[in-house]
Parts: sequence; C-alpha cells; structure tokens
Amino acid sequence: MRLFRSLASATVAVALVLSLPCEAMPHARVHARKPPSPQPFGAECRTRVTGSHVTAYCHNPYVQTDHVSLHVECSRWWDIDTDGTPVDVGPALTVRLTGRCWKEVRSVWINHQKR
Repeated sequence: MRLFRSLASATVAVALVLSLPCEAMPHARVHARKPPSPQPFGAECRTRVTGSHVTAYCHNPYVQTDHVSLHVECSRWWDIDTDGTPVDVGPALTVRLTGRCWKEVRSVWINHQKR
C-alpha cells in the first residue's frame, strides 16, 4: 500500500509539471552579447550668413577627428558656388570656415567625413 501511495504521488507530480504552460517552466538562460554601441562622432557646426559672406564655426567634442568642409550655393546663376577644402577638426578643437558669393547666398551646408 505504501508503494502505491508514493507511486501515486509521483504520478500526480509529473502530471502537474507536464500540464504547466511552457512560460512557467524554468529554462536555461542564454545571454546574447550586445553589439558595441557606435562611438559618437561629428563636430557641431554653426553657420552665419552676413550679406554675401558666410562664416562657420565647427567644434568637435569627441575623440575621433572629423573632416569638415563648407559648401556655399549662390542665388545668381552667374555666381560661382564654392566647395571648401576639407579641414581636420581634432578632439576638443574649434575651426573657422569662410566662404562668399558676389551677391546673395542661397544656401550653406557642412559636410562631415570620418577617416
């Protein structure tokens, strides 16, 4: 009789475990490695247009050097647009970029490049 009771208890325990939903059962946890987060990059640039003259200040607060160049698009069809040469902005440095049109300036933008 004693064997029957222990066998019945074990059977009931196994039946209860098998009837549990899959989420309730413990599983071996596998921790996937997170991909390395990208390093912050890029100088912060502010541009100012005064008449036909353009001035930009770019400050790089990050460790990696940023290569920036100033692009000026002029309003008049005969006025030549300019693309400045790339300038290195090292860590914690500020550079000044200038450009101009003969008449009005239509748009200004800065390109950033990693090397």
